[in-house]
Amino acid sequence: MPPTLARMNTPVIGITLDSEEPGGYSTLPWYALRQNYCDSIARAGGLPLPLPHLPELAAAYLDRIDGLVVTGGGFDVDPALFGASERHASVKLKTRRTAFEIAVVTGALARDLPIFGICGGEQLLNVMLGGTLIQHIPDEVAVCLAHEQPNPRTEPGHDVAVVAGTRLHDIVGVGSVAVNSAHHQAVKDLGSGVVVNARAADGVIEGIEMPGRRFCLGVQWHPEYDITPADGRLVSAFVSACRS
Repeated sequence: MPPTLARMNTPVIGITLDSEEPGGYSTLPWYALRQNYCDSIARAGGLPLPLPHLPELAAAYLDRIDGLVVTGGGFDVDPALFGASERHASVKLKTRRTAFEIAVVTGALARDLPIFGICGGEQLLNVMLGGTLIQHIPDEVAVCLAHEQPNPRTEPGHDVAVVAGTRLHDIVGVGSVAVNSAHHQAVKDLGSGVVVNARAADGVIEGIEMPGRRFCLGVQWHPEYDITPADGRLVSAFVSACRS
């Protein structure tokens, strides 16, 4: 098979890594990525390629990938990036990771490269498009669900209502999806051109997308765990968009 045809059939999917300080695995700073991020992309027919946090190489990465997954992690977007004058005490920053993700998302948007934001990746995408975030859900949503669910992430934590007429609805084919939940922040004000595609029962935004792009969509849950058929459909739809 010619290399160009092989690449079309197996798109290269860049996946942003997490980073950790010395301790545990290594006495030096180290990268981290759960295996199920890569496994889910491979199952859907993509070639997963983890991306180190090197902002100066963002353009070179973008030249070599067909789609971008911005992952979640145990940290937050700096509130200063969306104009907040104060930072909630619960907010944890990873400035080098965020700097890289800003660079690679900016480049991907400019190229109309398919982008899939997962959990914190969805939040960053909204901020990059001019939106804001709820810094700590329990402080801003009066009667909220347990968005940091106590049960394992391999199980659902709550349901989300999928908005009819959105790309997400077209992909999953149902009006309600059971999802896992591991976040204390959420989208607040929408970025430019962004629409809501899913909400929790307490009103918290659980998914966003940008109509008119090849694929620019984010969800607050973690479909890489593949706990419902909707999760697999979502990852497969993203990988398929990376072939176009």
